[in-house]
Amino acid sequence: MSIDSIGRAWGATVALAVLACVVGLSGCAMQGPTPEDVSKTFAGKSYVLLGEVHDNPEGQRQRLEALTRAVQAGWRPAIAMEQFDRERQSDIDRARRERPDDPDYLIAQAAGDRSGWQWPLYRPVVALALQYDLPLLAANLSRADASRIVRGGLAGVFNSGQQKALGLDKPLPPDLVSAQSTELDAGHCGLFPRQMLPGMLSAQAARDAMMAATMQPYAARGAVLIAGNGHVRRDLGVPRWIPGDKAAVLSIGYLEESNTVAKGYDAVIRVPMVARKDPCDDVVVRK
Repeated sequence: MSIDSIGRAWGATVALAVLACVVGLSGCAMQGPTPEDVSKTFAGKSYVLLGEVHDNPEGQRQRLEALTRAVQAGWRPAIAMEQFDRERQSDIDRARRERPDDPDYLIAQAAGDRSGWQWPLYRPVVALALQYDLPLLAANLSRADASRIVRGGLAGVFNSGQQKALGLDKPLPPDLVSAQSTELDAGHCGLFPRQMLPGMLSAQAARDAMMAATMQPYAARGAVLIAGNGHVRRDLGVPRWIPGDKAAVLSIGYLEESNTVAKGYDAVIRVPMVARKDPCDDVVVRK
């Protein structure tokens, strides 16, 4: 089943459900594709980008189920994870040699300064990679490197050859600058310091370009990216940095029901919202 066929079938279901609601019939609840449906769209794709809200267990559970079903059906992709910094690849590989069946040991050895991640949510993905002997890839730019880029530009981390290889040797397209600027401002409660914008845009582009480059050697067998929803968006995330046929890319966002913005994905899976404090409630504007 292709993602297009799922989209058409889902669209027909939604249309019928809306009609039922309009005419006052019961049964107005609408459901999206099941993890089994989603899993059937992975085979044949070079890049499968699976988003997340980082602290939403239900979204991660549904994503894991879809990925697990695809692997159980015979798909053998590499799994790239935002949660591991690129410098930790050697630690991942060493941990696998030392204890090939121990996801907790691997996380302990390779998490580095990423202690802020809720690792129990990611442990099942690591365990799946170990169980089926799938390549597990450290895909992210470290906080230290991102900070260097914000302060001093790309040259503080990448030489000219590396920038060219990553696609970072040219100015960012205006549409990407506009979209990312909007996202950064929203993520900082409308108080993002404008003087930091060029550096932050470069750092964000470097993160996405690094994730894309990490997956590229595994395109022939298929590569999965486990990352935040913003990173998997076609219009502003990792897909912008993947060369070649964009039809080989599948982007799925796992969005909370309260999120009204659902653009940039090939499919969206809605999950219940996690109760959390609004971070903007604590923002104090100092005059």
